[in-house]
Amino acid sequence: MATSALYACTKCNQRYPFEELSQGQQLCKECRIAHPIVKCTFCRSEFQQESKTNTICKKCAQNVKQFGTPKPCQYCNIIAAFIGTKCQRCTNSEKKYGPPQTCEQCKQQCAFDRKEEGRRKVDGKLLCWLCTLSYRRVLQKTKEQRKGFGSSNSSSLNEKDHHSRPHHHHHHHHQQQHRHSSSHHKLSGSLSPEQEQGLWNKSHKSSSIQKETPKKKPKLELKPSNGDSSSITQSMDSGGTDNFILISQLKEEVMSLKRLLQQKDQTILEKDRKLTEIKADFQYQESNMRVKMNQMDKSHKESMEHQQGKNRELLKQVASLSKGKKFDRTGSSLLP
Repeated sequence: MATSALYACTKCNQRYPFEELSQGQQLCKECRIAHPIVKCTFCRSEFQQESKTNTICKKCAQNVKQFGTPKPCQYCNIIAAFIGTKCQRCTNSEKKYGPPQTCEQCKQQCAFDRKEEGRRKVDGKLLCWLCTLSYRRVLQKTKEQRKGFGSSNSSSLNEKDHHSRPHHHHHHHHQQQHRHSSSHHKLSGSLSPEQEQGLWNKSHKSSSIQKETPKKKPKLELKPSNGDSSSITQSMDSGGTDNFILISQLKEEVMSLKRLLQQKDQTILEKDRKLTEIKADFQYQESNMRVKMNQMDKSHKESMEHQQGKNRELLKQVASLSKGKKFDRTGSSLLP
């Protein structure tokens, strides 16, 4: 027996059949469970999670170490602006495609016109990066659902036709033979041999015609039924896919609104944090100014007291000197 070829998993290097490995990174089922593909909390790009606590990609982790925590981008509101007020994706797109325009899905001014090449992938719509990813996911899901729905309908219809055709033909032919034989036996007892021969020829011709017509009849009967079933399946398929697209679009809108709420909450928290920092800084500066004012007032009082003490001493010296001069004058006047 020929054994099927085995291929190695890119993570654990164990060998598995090609069907059991993932399409993109060729991972086995255990590695896909242990290392799932998740979205980065900052740049929203998909990456393979190494550990359950790791929620940001390697590029964002490196940028956090180098530049600190990012800020929301002024265009797409994704928390990935490590340098300045715009994320790297928006800065590169702005350099390449010009200023951003309004997205047709989320109504934010974060969609860049990629001309015909980019719009061809999203059915000619002008979408931002997040809405483009969600739209592609919706299209992929609808394609997979159409394939599964079409294959199941075709298999069920083939089985029904296979079971109904031989049974119907056999039953119809058996009834015709039974009727023909019973009528022939009834008439043969009351007719002459010549009349029986003519009657047998007529019945043989009619039976041969009837044998030929049922072969064509099921095809004619099956045509409208097949047309009805195909139209029903097409209408069910189109209605189901339309509903699925609407539901998925609503889910994506809800997710985008939740993201916007989270981003707004984060911006509010950041502003509150900045306000508290400013208030704390103001209080600190105010307390420092008060301490300085108290110190200056104290030093001024001390200097004033010191000057007043000096003035008192000088006044005492002046008074003593003036008394000495008076004494000298009186003494000189008394001498002959």
